Amino acid sequence: MMKRKIMKYLTSLVVLGVLLVGCSSESSSKSAKTVVDPVASQTKLNKKTASAISSLDDAITDKHEQVSKLKTALNKQEPEAKASEAPSSSPDTRNLANLDYTGQQEITVNNNDPAFNKSDLSTAKDAWATYSDLDSQNRVTDANALLNKSLMPSAKREPLTWNPTGWHNKKTAHGWLYNRSHLIGYQLTGENNNPKNLMTGTQTLNSPLMLAHEMDIAYYLKQNSQHYVRYEVKPIFRGNELVARGVQMRAQSVGDDTVRFNVYIFNVEPGYTINYADGTSTKN
Repeated sequence: MMKRKIMKYLTSLVVLGVLLVGCSSESSSKSAKTVVDPVASQTKLNKKTASAISSLDDAITDKHEQVSKLKTALNKQEPEAKASEAPSSSPDTRNLANLDYTGQQEITVNNNDPAFNKSDLSTAKDAWATYSDLDSQNRVTDANALLNKSLMPSAKREPLTWNPTGWHNKKTAHGWLYNRSHLIGYQLTGENNNPKNLMTGTQTLNSPLMLAHEMDIAYYLKQNSQHYVRYEVKPIFRGNELVARGVQMRAQSVGDDTVRFNVYIFNVEPGYTINYADGTSTKN
């Protein structure tokens, strides 16, 4: 009797166990159906992100092209705008003769823009240099060149003998008041004792100020035989005076902006007052 009860009880437990295992298996099966593979999900997300990035890259490229076109159009309009917007602190060439020295010996002209046009910068005729005729008062006028290494001299410079207008030189504590200043420096073209290339310039005008720009140009030219620099140097006289009030120098390297300037250097010397009408001077 007792044995039957035990067997009946065990049978009930077995049936219950089978039912529980069945439920557990069904539940696990349902759970397995709803679990998402994280690797596959991330891969899918990465593909969407990559597609979005590609679309953005295309859009950015289009914008860059639009900006480039706008810049090109704008650059064509800028030269005239710059000329009309030049501030009073950067005078144009027409005003140079009327300027008085106020303590700064070198200033920029036309916002430092040399303003050479396409024709000026042409290398079709290779390197060249020209020196304009003296004026009716025997004054030097200007010198122009398309500089290149091929024009640079190898011979040592000979002593200068020509006295330009206003040549009343005198000794100073630092050497001489005046130099026979080349418009285009000897090291650039080899032009030396040429009256059309010499002016009465103070020691500080000639060196270090003019020389500094000449050295920059010479260095650039020596780097490559294909380097060219368009160059103009012009003494600025006031009225009929025999000594220039200053000199304008402007230069532009062809094909790049390594050399690019437009400056005016006052023809003054610290400690001396110059009579520009005839070149005489007094010590302050």
